[in-house]
Amino acid sequence: MSGNLKLPVGIDDFRKIRECGFYYVDKTKLVEQLMQNWGEVNLFTRPRRFGKTLNMSMLRSFFEIGTDKSLFDGLYISRNKELCDMHMGKYPVISITLKGIEGMTFEEARNMLKIILKNEARRHYYLKNSDRLTDDDKQQYEQILLGTSENTADSLRLLSQLLFLHYDKKVVILIDEYDVPLDKAFQNGYYSEMTSLIRGILGQALKTNDYLQFAVLTGCLRISKESIFTGLNNFKVLSIADARFDEQFGFTDSEVRDILEEYGVSDKISEVKDWYDGYRFGKAGVYCPWDVINYVDHLQADPNARPQAYWINSSGNGLVRRLINIADESTKDEIERLIAGETIEKAIRLDLTYDEIDNSIDNIWSVLFTTGYLTNAGEIELPGGDGYGYRLVIPNKEVRQVFVSQIQEWFRQTVTYDNGSVQDLCGAFMDGDTDKIQNNLNMILIKTISVLDTKARDEQKENFYHGLLLGLLRNNPDWRIKSNRESGDGFSDISIEPTIPEKGIVVEVKYSNTISGLDDACDRAMKQIRDRRYDEALREDGREDIIAYGIAFCRKRCKVVCEKM
Repeated sequence: MSGNLKLPVGIDDFRKIRECGFYYVDKTKLVEQLMQNWGEVNLFTRPRRFGKTLNMSMLRSFFEIGTDKSLFDGLYISRNKELCDMHMGKYPVISITLKGIEGMTFEEARNMLKIILKNEARRHYYLKNSDRLTDDDKQQYEQILLGTSENTADSLRLLSQLLFLHYDKKVVILIDEYDVPLDKAFQNGYYSEMTSLIRGILGQALKTNDYLQFAVLTGCLRISKESIFTGLNNFKVLSIADARFDEQFGFTDSEVRDILEEYGVSDKISEVKDWYDGYRFGKAGVYCPWDVINYVDHLQADPNARPQAYWINSSGNGLVRRLINIADESTKDEIERLIAGETIEKAIRLDLTYDEIDNSIDNIWSVLFTTGYLTNAGEIELPGGDGYGYRLVIPNKEVRQVFVSQIQEWFRQTVTYDNGSVQDLCGAFMDGDTDKIQNNLNMILIKTISVLDTKARDEQKENFYHGLLLGLLRNNPDWRIKSNRESGDGFSDISIEPTIPEKGIVVEVKYSNTISGLDDACDRAMKQIRDRRYDEALREDGREDIIAYGIAFCRKRCKVVCEKM
């Protein structure tokens, strides 16, 4: 590895990163900004894998009584000596993450929440023997510790009260991924019960808590105030649209260039930018940290490694699928434009409840924006003076790949369901009926989305249509189909061995930039089949009755020619 420091792949513990010699991108300016732009309750909404958990771990290490102050040596915040003297290591801290709370039932999820609260209480085990707590106080602490408290919703407030009594100092509360339990509850059918529980916990801990110094929450979505933050008037929301704190989550361009230089891969900046840049938080352009670190780590083992979809593959992509499933023709057109690198204009709601997401397709656009699948390419004034919206764009190649793959999966399932049309298509291939093949394919192309007929190179477009046709033909379970089979002097695109022993089919796919060029593209396909003897492998299998097809595609149109060989 070129750099002297290890890369923190999957490590979001600030203390571990600093103590064990991992590379750290300095985000300690967040502390200074929190103290200078005071908010009693601060909510940061950012997509997953953009450094929320690591920042919360850093905040705990900075503020908590008994912290190792040397962890911050050489970092930005250490230069603000006055702030460090006033706040570093000065507060009791309650720090929990709700990202692990899930369950098929509300009872299961609530029990997981109790375990998280018990573990945080156990971290403050010194309270059990505190001479500043009464026996009643200690009994209440014991109930949190054992998970026997009847009022789970009051646990955080009660723990902060006990910490205040012990230290005579107000408490900092850090709650990471606060919205995960609501997401899981919505998926599993107990949303109202979980909303009530989370509302109670946050209301008690953040709204009516005399022992609170300040609080920081993080999540992917800003859940509407009416849903769980009712009456919380000390609440500051810092979304991806907010210019405040805009560089503290995600890596800036200069930070990425520093990492690449540190590990001797500065020549990869264009690939990193194309694949992992493009997000806009407030006024800052940022890269996805998870992607950058994983790719640089991969490059240390293989200098020729190509960029991969690290962020996308770290979680499911059901939101894109939801959009595609409910898309009408206008929405399909908008998805095509996004994949082509264009922008679309939308009114965006930054506060939603999970049970509102499917009420309107506009809500899906909002969620895709807040969770990082789309990003802000500029603010717009909505027609009729209805406020402001955004020009939305797919941020980079990685996310574009998600849209394409989800659309292809949706298309495959649609085609599989329409089995009659597929069998009709396969029959036409057996009969040499080019008109029927052409009509069937044109109808299928009209129904789907021309996802790669964009700025991709022609060979990439050709690959897409090759894959589309291959997927269609493979729906015939009785055919033996090979893709890129070695035959004669090359590799045929598609080779088919039907159940009739003497029959064989060879297909060569071409792409044309224009509709008028389809005939020429078909001629080139047929010439390639003949010149490179793509029928040879089939003949070696004893198949003498062979039909060769040249099929050319251009956007949502195709041309089919065939001849006996």
